[in-house]
Amino acid sequence: MLEFQNVSFQYAQYEQVMMKELSFCVENGEFVSIIGASGCGKSTIFRLINGLEKPQKGEILIDGKPIQQIKQYITYMNWRIFKNVLKEVGLLEYAKKYPKELSGGMKQRISFARTLLAGAEMLLLDEPFSALDFLTRVDMQEWLLKQWLHFHKTILFITHDVEEAIFLSKYIFVIQERPFSHMTKIEVPLPPDRKREDLKKQNIVELKEQLIEKLRQ
Repeated sequence: MLEFQNVSFQYAQYEQVMMKELSFCVENGEFVSIIGASGCGKSTIFRLINGLEKPQKGEILIDGKPIQQIKQYITYMNWRIFKNVLKEVGLLEYAKKYPKELSGGMKQRISFARTLLAGAEMLLLDEPFSALDFLTRVDMQEWLLKQWLHFHKTILFITHDVEEAIFLSKYIFVIQERPFSHMTKIEVPLPPDRKREDLKKQNIVELKEQLIEKLRQ
């Protein structure tokens, strides 16, 4: 669904190139996380995908078409759709409440559900749970996993939390260099309908340590 073909990018205000001839692809319906040190270029990948930045070299394709040829559409949401959003995320009883009366977790669910139900086939999620408390974050991870299994959307997810990446992802891309010309792709050896206790399996614990070591390098 998404393909980077030899993409190079450099911010005008910096002398150093951010990425150099980067190529990778994400298949339709995959949940892929990108991890790496702060400032390595994770969010820049998202900015390039959604057109906020333009590469100096290479092409970015979605469904085989250059992103420049894909029209952007505004999603309209009326009360009926909004009510469906609340119903979808289990918050219908809060329909008459003002946004300020909703908790952080509730607002996150509504935000994600709005995107999911709007028809977008690819979701770009940049550390969406970083500001939440631990228990709410765990709940949101499990909720998002259920939505992915239900809607079969393609999700690109940026996180600094290695365990979060393992729990949610089919594949994890690791950025280890700057500038970077490739990302190490690692498959998470868990079924799509995984459970929280799967994180305690020996091979998953070892994978977590391996990923942390890669980030330290």
